[in-house]
Amino acid sequence: MATYEEIYGKRVEVLDSDPTLNSSYEGQVWYNSGSGTLKSVVAFESTFSQTPMTTGRYFCSGAGSNTATVVFGGDASPPITGATEEFNGSGWTNGGSLNTARQSPGGAGTQTAALGAGGYKSGGSANESEEYNGSSWTEGNNLNTARERSSGIGIQTAATVAGGKTGSGPSPGPVQSAVENYDGTSWTSGTSLNTARQLVGAAGIQTLALVCGGGATPSGAGTTNTANSEEWNGSSWSEGNNLVTAIRAFAGQNGVQTAAVMMGGAAPSNSTTIQTYDGTSWSTSPATLATARNAGAGTTGQPGTTGLACGGYDPGSVTGVTEEYNSSINTFTAAAWASSNAMNTGRYILGRAGTQTAALAIGGYNASLSPQQTTKVESYDGSSWSEGPDLNVARYGAQSDGTSTSALIAGGIESPGSPEFKNNSEEWDGSSWTATPNINTTRGYVGHAGTSTASLIFGGRVPPGPGSTTASESWNGSSWTATPSLNNTGWGRYGCGTTTAALATGLTPPSSGTTEEYNGSSWTTVTSNTAGRAFRAMAGIQTDALAFGADNPAITTTEGYDGTNWSTRPALGTARDTAGGTGTSSAALCFANAPNSGITEEFTGETTAVTASTLTTS
Repeated sequence: MATYEEIYGKRVEVLDSDPTLNSSYEGQVWYNSGSGTLKSVVAFESTFSQTPMTTGRYFCSGAGSNTATVVFGGDASPPITGATEEFNGSGWTNGGSLNTARQSPGGAGTQTAALGAGGYKSGGSANESEEYNGSSWTEGNNLNTARERSSGIGIQTAATVAGGKTGSGPSPGPVQSAVENYDGTSWTSGTSLNTARQLVGAAGIQTLALVCGGGATPSGAGTTNTANSEEWNGSSWSEGNNLVTAIRAFAGQNGVQTAAVMMGGAAPSNSTTIQTYDGTSWSTSPATLATARNAGAGTTGQPGTTGLACGGYDPGSVTGVTEEYNSSINTFTAAAWASSNAMNTGRYILGRAGTQTAALAIGGYNASLSPQQTTKVESYDGSSWSEGPDLNVARYGAQSDGTSTSALIAGGIESPGSPEFKNNSEEWDGSSWTATPNINTTRGYVGHAGTSTASLIFGGRVPPGPGSTTASESWNGSSWTATPSLNNTGWGRYGCGTTTAALATGLTPPSSGTTEEYNGSSWTTVTSNTAGRAFRAMAGIQTDALAFGADNPAITTTEGYDGTNWSTRPALGTARDTAGGTGTSSAALCFANAPNSGITEEFTGETTAVTASTLTTS
């Protein structure tokens, strides 16, 4: 037997502690003398939760990769839907709907070049096929055999649909062995499967395909699952080794003929099991789904070292749960909000500044206080809140930017007050608040971005109310100067970014997700956020932002902006109304809530880390 030195050209290193790991350490071995263990970096299998789909559904189909996925159709229980959603590796955004709403179509292709064929529509099996270009679906030529619950293989211009059944939806109908191939224009009959089946797992491309599992008899009572696996070499189907567990209606799938992964499914009860294929044999993965389910959507055409399970039927309910599978040297930690210690004084519509671990909560409104608007300021150290020096002027709905040691607040509302709307501003130097020159346009409920020495204020409600303004002005550390106005009038905006790259979203009235970008000389209206609400707390920069919560009624919705589109992110643990937010898109802080809450949560984005494994003789 070859030694490690003969294979790698080096001896096993002896180290006092594990080295700083990266991908270059994969397969290497060292002895940790501190722990007395032999260590290496090896691939292992795991799953973790991703942001759930916006529309929970089952019997849906998917295409693309785990960082660029499209899911379409399905049964939202009820109704049958044509809804399409796209996943960017972090969250979901809505795409164009299918022209013919249907469940269980065969899916193939990529996020920007997908194919959906057949399925069940109201009245029975469908033969329609449609092509997706990343934004909309276009009718193509029909299948020769109308069918549902088939699986798609390949790309949009070289696809295969295999198996399925005909009939009228949930009722039993003939199970199909028929195969059809698509060349980007027309469907032609191909060589049939050896075993007729529906709800099969599939992977690969049109000339090197894999089909496995499925129901070998019609659906309903008495359905028989098969473990049968077949491979296609471009001219014939040949029997391969069987699945470990006979199963149908997988919750997710992905892969090529020599490296595939099949997740969950009905066996016959809902399963969390993941089965992997190495081109010769199937094995049960040590990784499992967290949510047992069947009839979800997966990804296509990637080697089976990764994949998604999207939606499906969780016992008793339809779900939008999304989980990601990986066989990797990395440990993945899902993005999530986590509770932290609450503020000392609950409030809302307040100012904010700083980062997730060093933040300020400034002023705000609390109906139980007297007066209801407050001068209170609290600082957060990443764990707890403490009282700091008060503002000179009580206010809520004011602009505030900066850090925990250098901040600015301007405008706002004091109700009752004289005057009710404020134009004064104050600076924080880390120890006290000092009055600075007034803003040019008196206003409250304003949007803002920047720092304590380079700040931008925009929009807002103006006296005597409820009128609003599009006025924008900037602060250079000593004075305020008018800048180009917003395109859309309204108030209740939140913002983030800088004076030359700002982002503004949310608008009322009417309540909308209107979003604008500022480049230092003009505002441009861009894609609206999906929640369509005002008073959203924000964190991040113009091209990488996070918006969370909203105004009455409170919501848990969190969305991310990548400089082009908004997409969903993991929801807040507690629904928020006019909360404060600061930090970055991967390390955000949310605090306060109407009417009088100081509840606090921290957001941490998805992380990966190379992990060392301890080698044993077992």
